[in-house]
Amino acid sequence: MKATVLGSGSFGTALGFVLAHKEWDVTIYARNEALAADINEKHENTRYLPGMALPPNMTATTDVAEALFGSKLIVFGIPTQSLTQVIKDIRDLLPTNVPIVSAAKGVEQGTLRLVSEIFEEELPGKFHKSLAYLSGPSFAKEIVQKIPTVVSIASHNEEIALQIQKDFFCSFFRTYWTDDVPGVEVGGALKNVIAIAAGVSDGLKLGHNSRAAIITRGLAEITKLGRVKGASPLTFLGLSGLGDLVLTCTGELSRNRTVGFKLGQGMSLDQIKAEMNQVAEGVFTAESAYELSKKLNIDMAITEAVYRMLYDGLDPSRAAYELMNRELKKESF
Repeated sequence: MKATVLGSGSFGTALGFVLAHKEWDVTIYARNEALAADINEKHENTRYLPGMALPPNMTATTDVAEALFGSKLIVFGIPTQSLTQVIKDIRDLLPTNVPIVSAAKGVEQGTLRLVSEIFEEELPGKFHKSLAYLSGPSFAKEIVQKIPTVVSIASHNEEIALQIQKDFFCSFFRTYWTDDVPGVEVGGALKNVIAIAAGVSDGLKLGHNSRAAIITRGLAEITKLGRVKGASPLTFLGLSGLGDLVLTCTGELSRNRTVGFKLGQGMSLDQIKAEMNQVAEGVFTAESAYELSKKLNIDMAITEAVYRMLYDGLDPSRAAYELMNRELKKESF
């Protein structure tokens, strides 16, 4: 059977790799002709996963209609900030009654929508029963290396969740399912912002105590926002909450932690962007999450500090001082 991955980034490619391992014929839609050619001829995503061999049943095309034709499973590997436009461009080509899985994590700038809200508002109602969202502690490189990885599949439709769970499950990729879509979405989005804060702490050489505090209080901020968006607090103790948060805050492969680490070392955001060839979603989500916290009147001090470091030029050392000297209060979530 044919599966389609929309987007040729590292994570979309990694999910395609899992499906190819399950003997799906995987077609990746790539906008870059040279990258598509490399996938087809060299069996390698030379830009985003260099040196990682891809199986022969993974191919690429720059024709989105060709990519979608005859597909029985569609994976969106599109960054959150590009998602709305891509959906508008291709929604008339999407087949009905075919599972649609999104791997995007973030909050859309301007609209302040979660990824699930983007899909539900931009796609006609006939597609809503087919929607699911994949999240959890998972670096693309380790997936392609077949290192054991465990993720969550969230959907309002249990039948679709169970189907996708089986489609992706294999010896190195374990899947759990949940119906808490807002919980999985909020956890996946906000962990990137907290990871930037953790990276700043490491860049400032503040030690393990500080990083642990950021992870813990960051989880509290995620839980606060999740409650308001209708999530179960218990979801944030799971894979798409604590699991993804710990990985992204501590892993050397984390792009968001890397952004924070370089900030802590004194680099500007422009300098950091110039060095990176992939999107660090937390940079965009920091602004959106900060605006959302103000709109919903939620105290999210770490998120605000990250926003101010990225967009207002707040010195990282000053940010750490201000966080430590906030008004004393009872611990809450």
